[in-house]
Amino acid sequence: MSKPQGFEKPIGVRDYLPRATRRLRRIERSVLDCMSRWGYDPIKTPTMEYYDTVGLASSTPDRKLYKLLNNRGQTLVLRSEMTAPIARVASSLLREESLPLRLSYHANVFRAIEEEAGREAEFFQTGVELVGDRSPEADAEVIALAIASMEAAGVQSFKFAMGHVGFLNGLFDESLPDRAEDQQALKERLLKRDYVGFREAAESLGLGAKQQQELEGLLRLRGDVSVCDQAAGLSRHRLAQESLEHLRSVWEALQDYGVSQHVMIDLTMIGDFSYYTGMVFEGYAAELGFPVCSGGRYDNLLKQFGRDVPSTGFALKTTRILDGVGDPADEEERPVLIVYDLKQRAQALNEAARIRSEGGAAVTILAADNNPHQPAESHRYSQVLLFTEEGNEIR
Repeated sequence: MSKPQGFEKPIGVRDYLPRATRRLRRIERSVLDCMSRWGYDPIKTPTMEYYDTVGLASSTPDRKLYKLLNNRGQTLVLRSEMTAPIARVASSLLREESLPLRLSYHANVFRAIEEEAGREAEFFQTGVELVGDRSPEADAEVIALAIASMEAAGVQSFKFAMGHVGFLNGLFDESLPDRAEDQQALKERLLKRDYVGFREAAESLGLGAKQQQELEGLLRLRGDVSVCDQAAGLSRHRLAQESLEHLRSVWEALQDYGVSQHVMIDLTMIGDFSYYTGMVFEGYAAELGFPVCSGGRYDNLLKQFGRDVPSTGFALKTTRILDGVGDPADEEERPVLIVYDLKQRAQALNEAARIRSEGGAAVTILAADNNPHQPAESHRYSQVLLFTEEGNEIR
């Protein structure tokens, strides 16, 4: 293996140049401020966690975890998402806090990748976790906040899709009792949005005409809340019926939030079926063909850390928003350049301080003896103030 050049970096990581970094921070601040107004407190967790705790509890497949050994021979992981680390904190350091807990975060996370175009080994997420409330009200709150957060991030056109893991589990248990492998094969195709493969897999199961019709009917269950009424006729399984009732309640709450126009029900959604236990949702920006937000209910996760309480939440894929969505604030205010000579330095620095105290930005530079009136790259500044022997000028 050849030695990397001095300017090279590992595959899957990137440098954020000043313009991108400014925008990333603007998205972070705007979204976290939005979450704070909803009563969510910011939290930070370590970049490294123990593999035997957070690593095993994470929804990330083991092959995608970055693992390393410390000097005691213990296996650590770089955090691959934020839900499991926050579950650890909520089950330990925040155990005595009254429920529900409302926590927000912005963090970089890491995933081991294959060398494929568009995949990143390090990226940023901004999200929330609502711990200790299993009601439809809690699920509606995180969806409404996800919508508000998308708007705060500058995403102007978007749509959310909402489903329920319980409906699919109930439908499959009724149609394919005691056939766990076949159920999982169907779920995997739904997870990949492979609807042609789903039909082919369903046809290969040797089911009766009615069961086959029910499974294929699942693919048409997308739309407004009336989809729940259609779905109720596909399965009488108790879990399926309870899940549909839960979705109806969430939808009614979203109507009262005034955001239901941004949401559709998609009962083919399953999320990561080893992780989510109830309602799941994704948010799509009009400019992109893949989700920039995902979330749902995960009522069993905290149990792995010794605290059996329900939870729900979401994460904005901040890096995707940065890269793929237009920035309405792209023409941000440029700083003022103040050029001075030594005799007028105090006056110039006082002017810079005044601009900054009023919320503006100012750059100060000592004038070059040979060319005091032509500072380099003056186009980067909104104006140039000269404090020199030739007299004060504005350009």
